[in-house]
Amino acid sequence: MLSAFAVTRGDIFGGLTAGIVALPLCLAFGVASGLGPAAGLYGGIILGIVAAVVGGTPVQISGPTAPMTLIAASIVAANTPSNGQMQLGPIVGVFCLAGALQVLFGVARLGNYIRFLPYPAISGLMTGIGIIIIIQQIFPIAGLQSPSSSPAEILKSLGALTQGARLDAFLLAAATIAISFVLPRFFSAVPPSLVALILLTSLAVAFGLSAPTIGDIPKGLPDFVLPQLNLADLKFAVVTAFQLAFLGAIDALTTSLAADNMTRTHHDSNRELIGQGAGNIGAALFGGIPGAGAFMRTAINVRAGGRHRSSGVIHGLFLLAVLLGLSSVVRYIPHAVLSGILVSAGLGIIDYRSLGHLFRAPRGDTWIMLIVVVLTVFTDLITAIGTGAVLASLIFMTKIARAMEQGTTLTLIEDELWQDEVEIPDGLKQRLLIKHVNGPLFFGFVYAFRRIAERATDGKMLVLRMERVTYMDQSGIYALGDVLVDLEAAGLKVFVVGLARDQIDQLEAMHIIPDLLSEESIFPSFDSFKQRLPAIVEELSRASDAGPPLKSMTG
Repeated sequence: MLSAFAVTRGDIFGGLTAGIVALPLCLAFGVASGLGPAAGLYGGIILGIVAAVVGGTPVQISGPTAPMTLIAASIVAANTPSNGQMQLGPIVGVFCLAGALQVLFGVARLGNYIRFLPYPAISGLMTGIGIIIIIQQIFPIAGLQSPSSSPAEILKSLGALTQGARLDAFLLAAATIAISFVLPRFFSAVPPSLVALILLTSLAVAFGLSAPTIGDIPKGLPDFVLPQLNLADLKFAVVTAFQLAFLGAIDALTTSLAADNMTRTHHDSNRELIGQGAGNIGAALFGGIPGAGAFMRTAINVRAGGRHRSSGVIHGLFLLAVLLGLSSVVRYIPHAVLSGILVSAGLGIIDYRSLGHLFRAPRGDTWIMLIVVVLTVFTDLITAIGTGAVLASLIFMTKIARAMEQGTTLTLIEDELWQDEVEIPDGLKQRLLIKHVNGPLFFGFVYAFRRIAERATDGKMLVLRMERVTYMDQSGIYALGDVLVDLEAAGLKVFVVGLARDQIDQLEAMHIIPDLLSEESIFPSFDSFKQRLPAIVEELSRASDAGPPLKSMTG
């Protein structure tokens, strides 16, 4: 346990390097949130330190991220009336509620399930967020204040760019974007956003450019802010807090998985959520913006030698040193430079790999991604990811049901056999119909399963081989009951082989056993059924005359 808090030379270099990379991003995300650059630093410091100490990924570097800032900005905008008097208490209340939800996710061990979110939905979500960030910076890179935080409203207002756009601001933003993408090709070890920040700020000051700057930021440690939640706005608070918590969980845990691949270790998903939640609560209480595990900063930490929790703490302490010692210098940074950094960040989180495979990926996955992108940009993130998950689930269920229908056979005993069916006596072959059921018996397979009764009207005995049924849901159990009723009406004697104990318990709880299926008709294995088969045939023969030979059926 204590080894996780060790401090090595690599941890020092990793933490300092990650802090250098985080500095301009924290400032930019703070400005984008509407709370100012200092709020970005507060978030980077407190979340970075707390998540490093408490979280479940030792090398993770946490701080403000583009997706989290996007939602934070909407919360700030909703709590800033037209008179410009920001209501900080309710904003902090929502941020704290989001952190508490993340802690709850971890305590409830929901971190284990994040990995089941479909990739096309996550890809569409991140691509949509990248597009929103870029759209929101259209006016700031021209030296103008954005007319709205809504992408649709911004796009409607593009004509206003011709009124008062500043060439100096645009050139600073364009140079920032160019540096962010060109510099890594030649100097991969140098953080391009920091180079752009220092170089272009120095040029703006040296040439006396009048492009708007971020101005003064508070000196010293931040003040404690008391959170508030207004009952009148409770629905909005809960919904946006859940958006923050959920998106932060996705952001952090996907970065944790990437960190595992880089370090050949295994993170603790649930502990990571608790650490992220605690960090976001702490950041909110001191006026910081929420954040999550940041992939680029984490990767830089690992590449520089960071392996322990101390690297994340050092990253936070570096940002604190900047806040305490260089706040008077930060005031000269042009808004346009930070806007350029945000555009670069937005471009960086777009999933170009998926876009490149748009016409080669399965059609269903392509549609899911595109729908989620559109919903992310023009509605909200929860609607987008929820719709994507539902569509992906429906497509998956349809494919599984088709595969089961194709791979499940209704066959005479002399047709293709399983190994333990070979030894059935020849005299019994024409009296026996076997149904092989593979995989889950769930709602997507109900229609195909019910067709058994339609195709087995001439038989005397039907054996349902269910050893390979891995799961039964309520729809599947009801379908089994309907099939048993129809088969009995058709004059077939039904036997079920291979049910697991929990499946038998399910059928008993739903009164399938013994109302529709007697205990004498259930066998634990096919061998036990074969031993009883001669006696069963004799009993059926005494009950009625044998019918005509069973017709061959496959499919």
